[in-house]
Amino acid sequence: MSATPTRRMIGVMFLIPLIAALALAAFAWPAARVAPHDLPVGVAGPASSTPPLQQGFDRQPGAFDVHRYADEAAARTAIENRDIYGAVVATPRGPHVLTATAAGPAVAQLLRDAVTAQAPAGTEVQVSDVVAAPAGDPRGSAFGASMLPLSLAGVATGVLVSVLALRGVRAVGALFGAAALAGVTAAALAHSWLDVIAGDWWAEAGVFALAVLAGGSTVAGLAALLGRLGIGIGSLLMVLIGNPLSGVSSAPELLPESVGALGQWLPPGASGSLLRSTAFFDGNAAGPPALTLTIWTALGLTAVLAGARRRDATPEPSSRTRAPARAA
Repeated sequence: MSATPTRRMIGVMFLIPLIAALALAAFAWPAARVAPHDLPVGVAGPASSTPPLQQGFDRQPGAFDVHRYADEAAARTAIENRDIYGAVVATPRGPHVLTATAAGPAVAQLLRDAVTAQAPAGTEVQVSDVVAAPAGDPRGSAFGASMLPLSLAGVATGVLVSVLALRGVRAVGALFGAAALAGVTAAALAHSWLDVIAGDWWAEAGVFALAVLAGGSTVAGLAALLGRLGIGIGSLLMVLIGNPLSGVSSAPELLPESVGALGQWLPPGASGSLLRSTAFFDGNAAGPPALTLTIWTALGLTAVLAGARRRDATPEPSSRTRAPARAA
């Protein structure tokens, strides 16, 4: 057996466990460290009644970012605008918890449990779901599971464009066409069939398409500049890093420290936030994630075109260089 096949065999033996360890760490570590970090919540009611509510949140330093509101109506508006995840309203009968399961069932449950645990014994805590999750997905499980297929679709699009040697305008056309069809298909499945999102159909299809386009453009752009290495980097960025850090299944503020913020700068996290805003909150707070996806798309497409121009500018080796004449 030659040395080269032996090295390849040993490389595979060590590479696969390394990839498995990275994948396990990437997906399991955030899930195992779920806890609030500067989670935006509100307290509402008369100034004389809200200090105990504020103190309840302050017992966990760094866990909550508390906003004060004059009354329940103001707190509800803030929830609908996605300024906060929920609020506690001081009433004569006790605390009234306002949640938004559409913003994240895990956060809604956490807020209910926190207020109930701090309420005096015998106090009945009233709970109102201001923006409820759809009946087809009350726990948000399907919504949370939607980002990985979108990421895989984006990666697959970028890989196919590269493997099929599509360049320049043809590559851009393939990326846009595949993303558009994927967006329509995803909206038909998630909205029309599964009923797990409940916003404007075409707006949701546009979000799905932009998510696939951002991922596909990134992978194709990196491949155009770096070759196979670019495909590996793009796939790693989208699947093993972007997905577990997206916070789609819980909330970015429930992930460890600043990891959640980092995830929002990557296409999977931005896609989840944009889809949530579009599907449940009438587009409120959609600007930042939409801008993030647009930037990734623009950079990826620029790299695709730049890679094509660089290849076109590289002179082909002459026939004499490729096949030197043998000596007689």
